Amino acid sequence: MTSEKEKAIRAVVSTAVECYASGFSDRHIAEVDDEDGTINMKINNVFIAALGSDIQYYSALARSLDSSLGNMLEKMAIKIASLNYTVSQHIEGNIYPEQTEYIATILEEYKRHARKPSLSDYANISDLKPTKDVINKRHESDYYLFDNETGMHYLIELKIGGDLDNKKARSEKEALLEQFCILANSLGSQDKIKICFATAYNRYGEGKPWVQGRVRQFFADDELLISSAFWNMVCKSDKGYEIVIDEYKKSAHYIIDALSKIKKAYLP
Repeated sequence: MTSEKEKAIRAVVSTAVECYASGFSDRHIAEVDDEDGTINMKINNVFIAALGSDIQYYSALARSLDSSLGNMLEKMAIKIASLNYTVSQHIEGNIYPEQTEYIATILEEYKRHARKPSLSDYANISDLKPTKDVINKRHESDYYLFDNETGMHYLIELKIGGDLDNKKARSEKEALLEQFCILANSLGSQDKIKICFATAYNRYGEGKPWVQGRVRQFFADDELLISSAFWNMVCKSDKGYEIVIDEYKKSAHYIIDALSKIKKAYLP
């Protein structure tokens, strides 16, 4: 990675964190007297309120912080990816009934644990030809990245912490496989298409095995981009994760200051 590219990534991270912190504090402070405000709506839980005002406040704020921080990370990752890839967030085109039927079959086998997910499961799915009317379909995608240097296409579903129930895991894999088929049909080949399930951090701890069973029931090891693997990919560098985390830590004081301002407004 060039020094210019590293500076660009660091600029994206620092700007994203600073803007997020400012917006987060402004929004919550503006709602301090609004009974329908984000925090006030949540602090009316009498079972939490009985534990004291501090617990009541922190409980409501933590839930708001966790949700909005995840949204910020998703947007930040898109901006970083845009430095290295052509980025789109939808796929549209034709998919064949034979392909959707085959997808349904392998997903049902995953559900019954009759088949362990593997890339080979859909290695020849673009070879299925239509004998019925084709279907034109559009999918909203978290990340559709095209690498102009290698010609690779990446279809990525990002769940910040990777926490999915079985129903969502199945539907996420179904959506990715349909996008895979649409893109393969459009390109005339599936040789340079890869689908991935990604997380922004490892819920078990960085460097530790990622054993989220509900996801692994539907996704193969080669389809996973967990934590550092995801950030390295969007940064297109094996030091991507290191750079992103380092700059985030340097900028975290913006969020800390924002939280302090919010606390003073709600717990004077």
